[in-house]
Amino acid sequence: MSTAKFNRLLSDIRACTACSHDLPHDPRPVIRASAKARLCIVGQAPGTRVHASGKPFTDPSGDRLRDWMGVDEDTFYDESRIAIVPMGFCFPGLNEKGGDLPPRKECAPLWREKVFEHLGDVKLTLVIGQYAQAWHLGKQRRKTLTETVSAWQDYLPRHLPLPHPSWRNNAWIKKNPWFETDLLPELRKRVRLALK
Repeated sequence: MSTAKFNRLLSDIRACTACSHDLPHDPRPVIRASAKARLCIVGQAPGTRVHASGKPFTDPSGDRLRDWMGVDEDTFYDESRIAIVPMGFCFPGLNEKGGDLPPRKECAPLWREKVFEHLGDVKLTLVIGQYAQAWHLGKQRRKTLTETVSAWQDYLPRHLPLPHPSWRNNAWIKKNPWFETDLLPELRKRVRLALK
C-alpha cells in the first residue's frame, strides 16, 4: 500500500462525522499512525482530555502506560515507530456515573480493517481493555479481562493484552500482583525488541 493512499485514509478518518448525530460534541477523531510503525497501541476511545488536546494519552493514564512500556514521550509519540489506533476515534461522551461511554459502534467497521492493511510492519500490538481485546483477539479472548490478561503468554508474539492504565484499575493491579512482577518486565522487553 502506498504512503499517499494511507495518508488519504488518515485524512478521511480525521474528517469523519459518521456518528456526529449521537455525540454530545463535535467529532474530533484521534489517530496516530505510519506505515513504518513497528508497534501498535489499541485502546478504547479518547477521553475528555484527549478530545480537548487531539493527542492520545495526554492524561495520567498515558503517563502510566509509558511507564509500563518503558518509553519516554518522544518515543511514544513518534508515529514512525508507534501507531496509536483506538477502537473508537472520537470521545463517545460520559455515562451517568461520570465514566466514559463505550466506543461508538460505527467506528470499527468503517475504518479498522483499512487502517491495519497499512500497518504491515507492526511486530507487536498492545491490546488495552475489553473492547480492543474482543476485536483483536476474537475467539481466543477469555471470558473476562482478568482471564485474558493473565493468559498474556498465549497471545505472543503478535499481541499483548493489558488492562486500561487508568487510576480506576488501581484495585485490579493490587489484586493481581503478577501483572507487575511477571507481565510488565516482559512488556518492556517486547517493546524494546519491536522498536529496534
